[in-house]
Amino acid sequence: MKKPQLRIQYNAPVILSFALLSALVLGLGSLTGGESTRLLFCVYRSSLRDLLTYPRFFLHVLGHSGYSHYISNMLLLLIVGPAMEEKYGSRKILIFFAVTAFATGLVQFIFFPGSALMGASGIVFMLIMLSSLAGAQAGAIPVTLILVAVLYLGGEILDGLRQADQISQLTHIIGGVCGIVFGFAVRPGKRRK
Repeated sequence: MKKPQLRIQYNAPVILSFALLSALVLGLGSLTGGESTRLLFCVYRSSLRDLLTYPRFFLHVLGHSGYSHYISNMLLLLIVGPAMEEKYGSRKILIFFAVTAFATGLVQFIFFPGSALMGASGIVFMLIMLSSLAGAQAGAIPVTLILVAVLYLGGEILDGLRQADQISQLTHIIGGVCGIVFGFAVRPGKRRK
């Protein structure tokens, strides 16, 4: 009897590609002294005539301020993301990423003209809240959702009120709300093999 051969599987293409693209963006930012990150991978108030304004609404989630910022986002993304991609399918997860990126980028652009936003934490919070709905049955609100909302989103609200740091708690909250909306509004699908 032959032993089955082990092989490496690219099991969550959207999640893994996102993590790899973010690493490449971080490396490019390092090589350019942060200029590429400023131009493409963070969102801030800029002229609507600047053609780079529009892709930044989506691309800011790939930018990170440094290695520790990247690692803290990617660890959670890689822990929670593959199960959600398996449950909802790669296409839906990609749409969830795009909608969350646009929502957080637009809020930053409109309401915080004096600062810039970068990083995948809104995406991560979306995935965390989405995962808390993973076992939900129709017409039911899972206790996991309530607990995660209180612990994660409640903590972000308190931190936003008490701390003046470089972390955008509002981005986390918007990402979490996106995850709740997606969890209730979108049916899981099968990922194509």
